[in-house]
Amino acid sequence: MTSRFSHLDSDGTARMVDVGDKPVQRRVAVAVGFIECAAATVQALKDKSLPKGDVLTVARVAGIQAAKMTDRLIPLCHSLPLDKVDIEFVIEENGVSIRATSAVSAKTGVEMESLTAVSVAALTIYDMCKAVDKGMVIGAIRVVEKTKQ
Repeated sequence: MTSRFSHLDSDGTARMVDVGDKPVQRRVAVAVGFIECAAATVQALKDKSLPKGDVLTVARVAGIQAAKMTDRLIPLCHSLPLDKVDIEFVIEENGVSIRATSAVSAKTGVEMESLTAVSVAALTIYDMCKAVDKGMVIGAIRVVEKTKQ
């Protein structure tokens, strides 16, 4: 009997999926998330006046770095030679929207890398703003697009 979950064998043991027979394809995944902040924090982000410096630049670099390390963070993820990781921020009235796009030419998808990029970018914003805003909330992290060619 086979498991209906790709990461479990017929005995229910966790395993890495064998993608050896799959074709190499261009794969792109987009993930988004949001960090809710106080109005004063939003203004400080716009003004780049937070005590720890340029928060969004640091968060962008952290998110890119995290995407490149996804296989070290999530045990059953494949190592992927990423072609691209792009992170965009939109400062909104009540926080920051985060969008990460990852691309690879590989045998498996790249959605975990985009999700990891968004998550770590949000955590970095939290870390750099926590001295001035104790009520921030990270959420709504999800994949919104996944394609292969």
